Amino acid sequence: MGQPLPERLVFMGTPDFARASLRALLEAGLRPAAVFTQPDKAQGRGRKVAPPPVKVLAESEGLPVLQPASLKDPAAQEALRALEPDLIVVAAYGKILPKAVLEVPRFGCINVHASLLPRHRGASPVSHAIWEGDEVTGVSIMRMEEGLDTGPVYAQRAIPVPEGATTGTLTPVLAELGGRLLVEVLPGIVSGDLEPEAQDEAGATYAPRLRPEDGRLDFSQPARRLERQVRALSPWPGAFVTVRSERVKVERSLLGGSAPAEARPGEVVSGPPVSVACGDGRCLVLTDLQREGRRVLSSADLLRGFPVPPGTRLGE
Repeated sequence: MGQPLPERLVFMGTPDFARASLRALLEAGLRPAAVFTQPDKAQGRGRKVAPPPVKVLAESEGLPVLQPASLKDPAAQEALRALEPDLIVVAAYGKILPKAVLEVPRFGCINVHASLLPRHRGASPVSHAIWEGDEVTGVSIMRMEEGLDTGPVYAQRAIPVPEGATTGTLTPVLAELGGRLLVEVLPGIVSGDLEPEAQDEAGATYAPRLRPEDGRLDFSQPARRLERQVRALSPWPGAFVTVRSERVKVERSLLGGSAPAEARPGEVVSGPPVSVACGDGRCLVLTDLQREGRRVLSSADLLRGFPVPPGTRLGE
């Protein structure tokens, strides 16, 4: 990998996306002095407490793990300063780093971000790239500052967004890409040979944290945008419609043909599979559905015991 390299490194990250960057550092011979990650939390229907993926990897490698509830906590900041890091590497940690933390390492804090900044700053860049119909996305290695993903960028790497990609399929691809780019640029960052470039504020867009209610399909929207929404919100929080006041998750959808001229947005025009009129006069075909507390079914199987006849207005 070449020299120079940071002698003392601290890593901060939480989900699977971050695990790829930690793995890349370890494979390059860089063992963090410590790993900061979010606290264990309850997950799934059983609400069983589980550790974050980064913690699982760090402990398997014998790395010290710290899980402060907040980096604003003076005790957490003191523990970080005691590590005397040259550099902090952050990947999907899940919290904004306060100024007191950003000022600790002599080479600063760098972040592995899953978009081509300044596009899609924020917590859910992969989902928003799909939702907005981006043909190209990628990863950025940036120097962190107090703003939300506003710091200057050291390097970027772009890839095309695959046809039919979901957040679940695209995220691991970008995670691996980010890990590889991270270890490529570290020597230049530490030596000072690689100067970051300021982001163009005119091109900035934001990708806020997703909420369960973001999954509601608004059929006044164009069919193509709704099809992207279904993929963007897969696997979480999931797209959904309401049928007779019951929330039904849309696991998969396809673009359909033209809707009858008299069909109103949200009206089921045929089925199975369930074909729904959208705001642009086209149909969205709901191919795989899941009622609350049930398993995923093809719309044909679901309709056998849960009729949704033509003329039904979804969302009413």
